Order: sequence, then C-alpha cells, then structure tokens
Amino acid sequence: MIHYQGDGFKPLEKPVKIISLVPSQTELLYYLGVPPIAQTLFCVHPKNRFKSSTKIGGTKKINLAKILALKPDLVIGNKEENDQTQIEELATHFPVWLSDIYTLADAFEMINEIGKLVGKEAKANELATTLQQEFYRPYGNNTIKSCLYLIWREPYMAAGQNTFINAILQALGYSNVMPKNSRYPEINKEQLLELNPETILLSSEPYPFRQKHISELQAILPNAKIKLVDGELFSWYGPRLLETAKLLNRIT
Repeated sequence: MIHYQGDGFKPLEKPVKIISLVPSQTELLYYLGVPPIAQTLFCVHPKNRFKSSTKIGGTKKINLAKILALKPDLVIGNKEENDQTQIEELATHFPVWLSDIYTLADAFEMINEIGKLVGKEAKANELATTLQQEFYRPYGNNTIKSCLYLIWREPYMAAGQNTFINAILQALGYSNVMPKNSRYPEINKEQLLELNPETILLSSEPYPFRQKHISELQAILPNAKIKLVDGELFSWYGPRLLETAKLLNRIT
C-alpha cells in the first residue's frame, strides 16, 4: 500500500471534500457513506449516483484545472490506474493517497485504510472482515482448470500473474497459463496454441468482448471452454468483491 507524500501528506483529521480517481475506491466511499465531491467518468457505481456526480475526466487523463478549482481535502488514487505525472502534480497542491493492489490482502488493507482516512473505520472493517470470511473459507475440492483471461483484442492481451485479476482467478480455482511476473502481455495465435488453456474467459472490460468473439477463438482452440465474464467482478477491489464472492466454488 502506498501513501504518496509529495510535499507532505497532511490530510485533515476527517476530510470532507474528497476526490476519487479510481472506480473501485469511489464505490467504496459511497458504501462507507462518504460520497466524493468529484469522480472519474469510469466511476459508474453506484449507478444511481453517477449521473448527478461531478466528473473530472478519466483515470489516465484527469482534468487538473477542475480539481484545483474544487480544492479537495484529499485525493484518492491508485498507482496502476492513474498517471504518475498527474499524481505528482496534484500532490504539490493537496494530500494524495494512493493504493497499490495486487492481492486480495492488498484489497482488504486498502478498505481498512480508507476507512481510517475518512472516519469510517467500523464500517470498513466490517466489510473487510466479511470479504475475508468469504474468500478465505474452505470450499469444495474442485479440479483446478488452466485458464487464460483476455482483456483486449487486436492484439489479444491477457491478464498475467502479477495482477489483481490473477488473485481472483486463483480464488475461483483457476490456474493462470500466463508466465510469472507478467502483467498484461500481448499474445498471438501461435502463443494461444502453445498455451492451450482449458478455459478462456473474455472480459467485458476494457475491451467489450461479445458472443461473436467466442467463435473467433473457438476456431483456434476448438477444445477450450470459452465464456464471457463481467470484468468488474475480476478487477474491481472494493465492495464489488461482495458480488465476486458469489462466484466462489462455481468453476464453470
């Protein structure tokens, strides 16, 4: 977990004006009862709050001028999802807190730490504890299946082992066929054949895979089981994990 300090991390004891630059953490703030004063265009949950929310650009291209005008008490972001240069600029004006999420343990720690930052420790701890109980309790003895999780097409890009998506795959009983220490490598047809996964999961985000893409891949790997999945359940690391937990012990 990262606490980016810049010119000095000095948040208020209980920050009121918070800007969130990450969808997962935006949803967490709403869950904790501390709605942000602004969020990104990709912070679509909760859906009933998105339309009326103040938008400050995308996760990789935020509107710095708009954030400066809002004068937040605290800006919350993520090392991978936000642009380092923009984060460094923001940190010269406001307290900026960054998460760095690779594992479920990282996610649970993030939930608790944000809870502390915004004065909602009890509710955050309750959420983290519930998720720990769900993800760490023993499940049935399912057969582990080799899996390839695709996030992009033309070229194909996969989620490697050094990602939060991989942590979710493991929790669901899949073995990621991508090499260790990889993040989001490109793969071609020949590599698909060499990897030969039993299961291929096509994410709904960032690339919007559709039914037609199943046929495209089935022609390359006719024996693989290929299915569309909700990318939010594999890559969001806040309260959305409550929905992800419902998939546990249901390898398909």
